[in-house]
Amino acid sequence: MKSNLIESIKLRRSIYNLNNQSTISDQQLIDQIKAITQFVPSPFNIQSGRVVILLGENHHKLWNIVLETLRKIVPAANFASTENKIKSFDAGYGTILFFDDTPSVEDLKAKFPLYQQHFDSWADQANGMLQFAVWTYLAEHNMGASLQHYNPLIDDEVKKTFNLPKEWRLIAQMPFGTIAAPAGEKSFLPIDERVRVHK
Repeated sequence: MKSNLIESIKLRRSIYNLNNQSTISDQQLIDQIKAITQFVPSPFNIQSGRVVILLGENHHKLWNIVLETLRKIVPAANFASTENKIKSFDAGYGTILFFDDTPSVEDLKAKFPLYQQHFDSWADQANGMLQFAVWTYLAEHNMGASLQHYNPLIDDEVKKTFNLPKEWRLIAQMPFGTIAAPAGEKSFLPIDERVRVHK
């Protein structure tokens, strides 16, 4: 069946209420994320995006790291709502971590000094495309996800726990699972205010 890109993009929403289930096998998920990571474009073909897929107990370890990190800095009186939010992510099936390989970007700066001030931004843009492509793939398979940013608070503990290179820069966390509750209605600005055509 041929994919309809626009319909797939429409399906992609921020889903915060997740179930600990998946509509696709672990191997299918891994294979497709590898393919997406391989073929998503990057500046000068730098390929600095890095992805870590956390399933099972490793998924739960991640959100326990987040919870315990926040427990140290969020006032006790306000912690209940924070804990409920983290538990909603932990309730999912897995988490995808998105990183950028800092040495790859630094090497590119050295090779092309004329553009060096742009490479950090360009690498982030490439990582955003990677995140969007993975998110859309999940949505195509009736899986909910959201994008979270508890970095840099959790960076050191995440790298230590999952034995990851210290040079990797954590950019985002994407908890996912089957959809326990759909996203609400979404409002849109008039599209002609955002897209202009000059003929």
